Amino acid sequence: MKDIILKAENISKQYRLGEVGTGTLKHDFNRWWHQIRGKENPYLKIGDTNDRSTKGNSDYVWALQDINFEVERGEVLGIIGKNGAGKSTLLKILSKVTAPTTGSIKSRGRIASLLEVGTGFNGEMTGRENIFLNGAILGMTKKEITSKLDEIIEFSGCGRYIDTPVKRYSSGMTVRLAFAVAAFLEPEILVVDEVLAVGDAEFQKKAIGKMQDISRGEGRTVLFVSHNLAAVKQLCTRGIVLEHGLIKFEGGIDEALDVYNSNLDDLVTEAAWSIDKAPGNLNAKITSVKLMSEDQRFLIENEISVEVEYVNLLENQKINCSISIFDDQNNYVLASPNLERRFLEKGRYKSTCIVPKDFLNKGKYYFTVILVGNNFEIIAQLDKIVSVDLDEEGIHRKDYFGYWGGIVRPYLKWENNKVEL
Repeated sequence: MKDIILKAENISKQYRLGEVGTGTLKHDFNRWWHQIRGKENPYLKIGDTNDRSTKGNSDYVWALQDINFEVERGEVLGIIGKNGAGKSTLLKILSKVTAPTTGSIKSRGRIASLLEVGTGFNGEMTGRENIFLNGAILGMTKKEITSKLDEIIEFSGCGRYIDTPVKRYSSGMTVRLAFAVAAFLEPEILVVDEVLAVGDAEFQKKAIGKMQDISRGEGRTVLFVSHNLAAVKQLCTRGIVLEHGLIKFEGGIDEALDVYNSNLDDLVTEAAWSIDKAPGNLNAKITSVKLMSEDQRFLIENEISVEVEYVNLLENQKINCSISIFDDQNNYVLASPNLERRFLEKGRYKSTCIVPKDFLNKGKYYFTVILVGNNFEIIAQLDKIVSVDLDEEGIHRKDYFGYWGGIVRPYLKWENNKVEL
């Protein structure tokens, strides 16, 4: 039997656009008049979908609309989507910071939230005082908080400043302390928004490890929002993809990430410019970047050529290219500079980098190209300018058809020998 700890039923949130206070008395009176007559809010039907890229026809917009899902105890749920999809609004409703326009939230146990830097902290109070304040808000006794105090201070790394007012903390220090408070004061549900991105790499690693301990070891529930898809994949067991305030997908985290990535811009294998519009400067310009493969079939079993054409506009200038490859979760796969630096005459040139066959794993990859001139100054940097969805025919799999993980998948040489006893 499922142990449901959090349930969202028909959650919708509507906001009014424009200046705060303009015409609100009339609208509030209209809502009240419909309410006492037992009728529906007249403004619920006229809201536009929350698409920031289009101009709507209404002063009302649905930040969320008809959101339904359940979360089991001990589950780590990742909520992903583009900026403006409704992620933060949903977490504020789940944390009871704001009320839904329609629908209800049912939860069992204490909820601790990290929604924005400094949320729940009083800047005039010291770090120590804020720990006790947050614990009291969560319903803990002074004795319970005191028993966790040393662990919180040690994890946060703010021991030297714990008796200093929080208003003097950097944003990173504030997040460190806020996360430590939320994690160690033992809420049944921990809600974490994008705030961890403020912390440094060491702290992010510690925080993700702590959330794994919370869910797997202590059986508590985590709701996690982040644009760091590698962290989402590492931490979460299930995912929800939001788009324009609606649930586009709910299911396993790998499938959720695939759906999210399918929403990104279409893959482009070639980009080209005329000389007058080409990226670069008065020294040189890139005129095209192109991905090539045998019969333009981008397979693990085929080489990929990255062709960069550029024009040298100076006499006797040293120019070379480099490429960087990222996967669809923004992991930095590799960088490869062209180490051959020689003086070039004025003219058009092409540099080609070969990504060997049987190297990259199946998946989407994005290529950044950098053109460097004299003294290694950057002439042009084209971030993720071309991209490819690498597939496979499975000729090296033999009889194996399971999931084959990893970013690279080289066909390494194996030797098998019988060992005499």
